[in-house]
Amino acid sequence: MPRKKVTEGNGRPSGKKRSAGKKRGRDDFSSDDDLDLDGSPASDSGPNHKRASKAGAKSPTGIAAIVVTEPEHSKEKIKLEGSKAKGRLLIFGATNWDLIGRKEVPKPQAAYRNLGQNLWGPHRYGCLAEIQVRTVASGPVSAHSLLITTEGKLWSWGRNEKGQLGHGDIKRVDAPKLVDSLKDEVFVHGACGRNHTLALTENGSVYGFGENKMGQLGLGNKTDAVCSPALILYNGQPITKVACGAEFSMIMDCKGNIYSFGCPEYGQLGHNSDGKYIARAQRIEYDCELVPRRIAIFIEKTKDGQVLPVPNVVVRDIACGANHSMALDSQKRVFTWGFGGYGRLGHTEQKDEMVPRLVKLFDFPGRGASQIYAGATCSFAVNEMGGLYFWGATNTSRDSTMYPKIVQDLCGWKVRSLACGKSSVIVAADESTISWGPSPTFGELGYGESKAKSSTTAQEMKTLDKIYSEHVAMGYSHTLVVARDETEQDGERLKKLPEYNPRTL
Repeated sequence: MPRKKVTEGNGRPSGKKRSAGKKRGRDDFSSDDDLDLDGSPASDSGPNHKRASKAGAKSPTGIAAIVVTEPEHSKEKIKLEGSKAKGRLLIFGATNWDLIGRKEVPKPQAAYRNLGQNLWGPHRYGCLAEIQVRTVASGPVSAHSLLITTEGKLWSWGRNEKGQLGHGDIKRVDAPKLVDSLKDEVFVHGACGRNHTLALTENGSVYGFGENKMGQLGLGNKTDAVCSPALILYNGQPITKVACGAEFSMIMDCKGNIYSFGCPEYGQLGHNSDGKYIARAQRIEYDCELVPRRIAIFIEKTKDGQVLPVPNVVVRDIACGANHSMALDSQKRVFTWGFGGYGRLGHTEQKDEMVPRLVKLFDFPGRGASQIYAGATCSFAVNEMGGLYFWGATNTSRDSTMYPKIVQDLCGWKVRSLACGKSSVIVAADESTISWGPSPTFGELGYGESKAKSSTTAQEMKTLDKIYSEHVAMGYSHTLVVARDETEQDGERLKKLPEYNPRTL
């Protein structure tokens, strides 16, 4: 049977104690700010990174192409190229950053309680009138966002209680703002966790900032908040892709190795452990990975339960949900691991997986995957033929899909970019932008003020009719679109959209 109901709080066996401060359930995305782990403050600059790479190493799907290789005293440099997109940023959904995913604004942020409305249709940011955007990033459990301009400058905005915007403070920022301390770097890619951020430069270095109490910044220590960008502790091959889960992170190097760090609670780090140990007073605590650690083994499970290693895995793309991870390799195989609730791993069972496990459906000639995406409690893949597959659950009160199934509503569409928030999905395909998600929504589907606010089936966004979406990203309950702006016609259509100029204190 493909469908099962999830019971006992998302499949967790009852009777297990959790550590103090980790009170939320596995997929409760509200912020938990009641646990401070002492640690020495992270320095603002990491070690000097030694990098080496063979000329002509292949690039991962859709992110970076290595275009320059210069030998220099046995050390070879790389230069990554990010997305070729060039357009304007559009935003819709919830913009009251301190309230997202919470019943009320926390006391220290009370002054901001009434700042930021729900935008029911696409808006342009007034402050970005002259800014050409290359790419945007947020995450299914994030109330903050990044954008990278065509010059490679990094901007950030949103919730900032842990310094996840990298501006050196913990003040909320309502409209995109340049990360000043990194203005001399050129960025190609970024990722957002619940309260932390990773940003990748064109030479393969990674900066981290925000919450680090589970080691998710890879700085070698645990700190409540790192407000200024710091280089992660890593001196291997240049990095070509970064991804963030709720409280963990993943990086991929140009050789196709992946490294993970942060919270290991459900095996999402892929190191064959959930990191649990019994601390004082019978409390369960977690042995977090404080620096990037390479994932060493990939497996498949046979029908009769045998576990076999999968050799020659060269990873080309990575994606992280709230508590699960995905990888796509050079042979178009998909691996998933971490928390198995709601069937999000696609293995027809809800067991947590401690190491990357092969998803059988894509392991056939002509049926391999070309793209992967992770939502908070679900997963997506596009196969070689262009079919979009889904597994897991977006609406956790309904039945779950326990293994990859084709999304019938999108048969025949060529998916270019996809993003998933807490429960909503947006897709850029062909000339259209398509979205769907169950109630309650906050405008992240972008249907407009007078239209239905939610939809259980995929709907074309009429509000973006004749506007070409280059790239889409979604946070917990807000959506970002890079809309093409190359011709006069493009510009005229974009000018017809309303402008958003947030009120500030």
